[in-house]
Amino acid sequence: MSRTGSGLRPFSIKAKLGTLVVVSVFITTGLLMVAVRTRTELRFITVFSVIATLLITQFVAHGLTAPLDEMTRVARSISQGDYTRRVRGAGRRDELGDLAQTINLMADDLEAVDLHRKELVANVSHELRTPIAALRAVLENVVDGVSAADPETMRTALKQTERLGRLLETLLDLSRLDNGVVTLKARRFEVWPYLSGVLKEANLASSYRRLSSGSGNHTRTDVHLHLDVSPPELTAHADAERLHQVVANLIDNAVKHSPPHGRVTVRARRGALPESLDLEVLDEGPGIPESERRRVFERFNRGVVPSPHGPGSDGGTGLGLAIARWAVDLHGGRIGVAESARGCRIQVTLPGIPQPRS
Repeated sequence: MSRTGSGLRPFSIKAKLGTLVVVSVFITTGLLMVAVRTRTELRFITVFSVIATLLITQFVAHGLTAPLDEMTRVARSISQGDYTRRVRGAGRRDELGDLAQTINLMADDLEAVDLHRKELVANVSHELRTPIAALRAVLENVVDGVSAADPETMRTALKQTERLGRLLETLLDLSRLDNGVVTLKARRFEVWPYLSGVLKEANLASSYRRLSSGSGNHTRTDVHLHLDVSPPELTAHADAERLHQVVANLIDNAVKHSPPHGRVTVRARRGALPESLDLEVLDEGPGIPESERRRVFERFNRGVVPSPHGPGSDGGTGLGLAIARWAVDLHGGRIGVAESARGCRIQVTLPGIPQPRS
């Protein structure tokens, strides 16, 4: 709750300065009355009054300027890139306390942004280095005559190039997210054929089950994908392209964390509002600790589960769930990790047709 206000607060600087004036007037008046009654010379009373007023003023001024000096030092440190310093006295019940609290909050935000920037550069550099190194090795072998430029070698090079393209497309999506330039093109569609098409595009229902999406590239031939839509004629209202990003990335994440010969279930049900949709993606992996359930949707977060990725997984970029949350937020929906007796269960709720306000 904000402590700022247009009124006069008991401990505000205005109140302190007003009290200083009143006390100074009382001291001067009292000394004059003493002078009249004791017939003391006026010059002595004037000297005593000035000294007393100066002492009180110095005491009050020190209490006001000392925090300002500290704020100046902290602000100078922040301008030089040191976001670790904080201003003491944020608990003061005056304007200086409000200013100290604001500076500390600003320092917290800048420190978080700086940390995110460093993590972003480190993670993007790491993700770009891997496919570039693999592509370079393939091309060097072809140039040096170690391997021939046969279709299999070219497919390997193409695979790494496609991975680079997916990573760059994902980063572009995140840039659009930050700039707020993405608009929804919502329409009504039938859920069963739509989800079946998403699964077929990902090739998870085929004999090879090679999964390729924006957050990774891996081959799993042992994970069974199950689609559960009820009722079969279920319809929903959403942006098909953005919903594709949600489902594809959630399936990608579930398959990567599935045990050998595991099962991933995509479940769709009618929501509470007209044309709304409740989606669930369930796997049989190690699950997500409760302490990590809010952080899994952050960018480049790969979780803390030991050896979380199944055979054939490259670990991904840690961007898939962030993209899914972004697409759900664009719809005004909700996404989160729900309780599950086994594995991980991620729930998505899309609001359907916007309701007119009464």
